[in-house]
Amino acid sequence: MEFLNGINALTLVFVSLLVFAIAYRFYGIFMANKVLRLNASNITPAIEFADGKDYVATNKNVLFGHHFAAIAAAGPLVGPVLAAQFGYLPGALWILIGCVLAGGVHDMVVLFASIRHKGESLATIAGKEIGKETGLIAGFAILFILILTLAGLSLACISAMHEASWSLFTVIATMPIAIIMGLIMRYRKDSVTIASILGGIMLIAAIVGGHELMQFKEISNLFHWKIETISIAITVYGFFASVLPVWLLLVPRDYLSTYLKIGTILMLAIGVVFVHPTLQMPAITDFIHGGGPIIGGPVLPFIFIVIACGAISGFHAVIATGTTPKMLTNEKEILFVGYGAMLVEGFVALMALIAACTLVPGDYFAINTPKEMYESFIAQNPGLKPVELAYFSEKIGVDLQGRTGGAVSLAVGMAHIFNKIPFMDDVMAYWYNFAIMFEAVFILTAIDAGTRVGRFFLQEMLGTVVPRFNDKNWMPGIIISSLLFTFSWGYLVYTGNVSSIWPLFGISNQLLAACGLIVCTTMLIRMNRKKYALCAAIPGIFMALITFWAGYEQIMNVYLPKEQYLLSSLALLAMVLMLIVFINTFKRWYRLLSMRADKIDYYGDTVKELVER
Repeated sequence: MEFLNGINALTLVFVSLLVFAIAYRFYGIFMANKVLRLNASNITPAIEFADGKDYVATNKNVLFGHHFAAIAAAGPLVGPVLAAQFGYLPGALWILIGCVLAGGVHDMVVLFASIRHKGESLATIAGKEIGKETGLIAGFAILFILILTLAGLSLACISAMHEASWSLFTVIATMPIAIIMGLIMRYRKDSVTIASILGGIMLIAAIVGGHELMQFKEISNLFHWKIETISIAITVYGFFASVLPVWLLLVPRDYLSTYLKIGTILMLAIGVVFVHPTLQMPAITDFIHGGGPIIGGPVLPFIFIVIACGAISGFHAVIATGTTPKMLTNEKEILFVGYGAMLVEGFVALMALIAACTLVPGDYFAINTPKEMYESFIAQNPGLKPVELAYFSEKIGVDLQGRTGGAVSLAVGMAHIFNKIPFMDDVMAYWYNFAIMFEAVFILTAIDAGTRVGRFFLQEMLGTVVPRFNDKNWMPGIIISSLLFTFSWGYLVYTGNVSSIWPLFGISNQLLAACGLIVCTTMLIRMNRKKYALCAAIPGIFMALITFWAGYEQIMNVYLPKEQYLLSSLALLAMVLMLIVFINTFKRWYRLLSMRADKIDYYGDTVKELVER
């Protein structure tokens, strides 16, 4: 294992690009042609149910931008950075393997299932494929998880934008720019290229101009918002993003943000090529058995929970059964949008891991260890004292020690790499603030899409009691559902209570990923593809087992010893709800496997049983 220490980061970049390219070319196409049997002649919900608001046929490149921006939130940035506590190797291996065999598969099969079920939610799909009671339980579980997720993501976004005037200005500027792009693409034929170029120019102007404007104290003070103000603003933005037509704000803003996201990651990759940084973090640290200052548990099972969105994420199921299936024009595009976006997110996660691991371990742990724990940590680990942290703090102008959560160490790592590029001397503060703004944009695009999907979920659930809510064009239903949902996570953000239950996000998110794979496996078995269904069933069962293991460890070894009974109850609730869904699903598998395939469904496929679309 010693020979893996101190390798060049460039090696890891090239290996990941090679793995992802091969995976797309072979396994992705195998999933598309053999497992899902995508058919370009099938009419998608975006065309069949076009309403100009939610069901809107969208250019595949624009849709890729929306989908990627929506799924790529804090997870692929913060998760790998925190997982660096175990060394770079466990995280790198899980990102590469998990992304190809689990995450990409999850996103494709869930998107496929939603396309074949009128673009409806995972809970509705579960209700039709397994049973109404299972669908109802899944709906409550998903809504519960989604509220926790959006509240947690919002807090991460607030943390990035708090007292960061330039970042806040740029994020706000993306909104009018997006509306302009949306109007152009909506009312001018074949105008995606024009809107893209114009949007790109305006985005660059906002980034550069924002930096210059913030040099004036009067203007800077206007965007120096308190945490409470940002909390309210994000909630209001989430409400409007869920109510306004999807083409006007949400899709063009996510598409625009994708430029910044992918552009920054490419810049980071180019920086690695120029700088040739060495991975300072060893392949495996002494904390793989537990007892680390950032993640208290051992590498197994917590590496699968901490990395989250960088390898596989249940939040993706929410997007892939929410906004994206209502805009897909051609079934064949599921490969590009679903599998392709997940591979790009995996590359983002790997670049975040590299940025963190180029820091000297002592600096990394000094940033990510809570201040109250730091003295005892150094007493036990004298070889992990900070080396360059004082220099970084002086250059950036911020006290970096004890700024936990992963976002700051990622920004410092990125700034550290960018600063070593030729002709980039003495601009570390600029790169640090740019990285913070980049992280805020990354997270906010998941919040807007997630809020819209939450509104869909709530409308469907309310529709079982008040049928009028099932009418997606009934404006009172849209507004009531949006208000209820945004208030539920917005209140948690404003009061700050959810910050104490952020660790629940990892467990609940991965349980939801397992749910997506296992529910969609049911559909594949029903469609007489039991052999190919193993592609979804194996990673689904694996993620279910590993997440229940992690949940048990978290409750027994973290929550209960600290007398955190509320957190224990919430974690247990999420696990019990999902366990009920899984048991009912496995019973459905047993029944389906004994049936003959002698029926023809709406799409002309030979199936074991007909279900409502």
